[in-house]
Amino acid sequence: MMAIAGIVVLLVMVFGGFALTGGSLGPVFHALPHEMLIIGGAAIGAIIVSNDLNSLKQIGGAFGRIVKGPRFRKADYLGAIFLTVRLMRMLKTEGAVAVEPHVEAPDSSALWAEFPALKGDHFFVHLVTDTLRLLVVSTGTVSSVAIEDVLDSAIETHHHDAMRPATELQTLADALPALGIVAAVLGVVKTMGSIDQPPPVLGGMIGSALVGTFLGVLLAYGIVGPMAARLKAILEADAEIYQVARRVILASLRNQPQPIVLETARTAIRPANQPAFTEVFEGVRGK
Repeated sequence: MMAIAGIVVLLVMVFGGFALTGGSLGPVFHALPHEMLIIGGAAIGAIIVSNDLNSLKQIGGAFGRIVKGPRFRKADYLGAIFLTVRLMRMLKTEGAVAVEPHVEAPDSSALWAEFPALKGDHFFVHLVTDTLRLLVVSTGTVSSVAIEDVLDSAIETHHHDAMRPATELQTLADALPALGIVAAVLGVVKTMGSIDQPPPVLGGMIGSALVGTFLGVLLAYGIVGPMAARLKAILEADAEIYQVARRVILASLRNQPQPIVLETARTAIRPANQPAFTEVFEGVRGK
């Protein structure tokens, strides 16, 4: 909701400030739909040219992420620690047979059902279950260094793909001023075709053409650019939960004491969502 509030403030300040200084909004609003058609249509076309269907779906879904904000909350990070610790403990103390139902059928697992937000994140599920599956099939012969390489590779690949919409939005923001100039030039061409008209008419046509430049710059630096930055921040925040699982798995494989395992995972979380050590320790002990 903060994104919507920010856009409202932006538009009110820009157009309201223009009106308060004596500017007439009539010519601007008259030209706005036509200029927006040219600039917006060109922007959409450029996005379609530079992306495949899957990427376009990601970009479409990104706008919802911008409005809603980060997907995970403090309780979800606690859940990631609790879930991963319990699975690693189960594997060590009860063996592969005990952990198999939670790895092979997480949708029907009572343990996964306790953490619906994590269960709903397909990458988190696959990251944890595939790593446990690898540990089972390797029968204890794989080193923690090899597992770390696998985890890092999986997280890096996922993060690169997840960041694509933010990259595309930033690319679009960089292009919008130029698209605004395209609209303005077309307006000038139209004006030159009416050069025999009286000065008041020509002045209105030139003003309409300049709205294209104004709109391209406003969209680039006032809306699309900040949206790209906001989306990047959201995606980076949500990616922390994968680091939580990674740290629990690696610390457990290295036979670190449980307080170290918990603290290693807890410190991967940014302060806004980071639980206190006592919350983590008491929560794991209660499980």
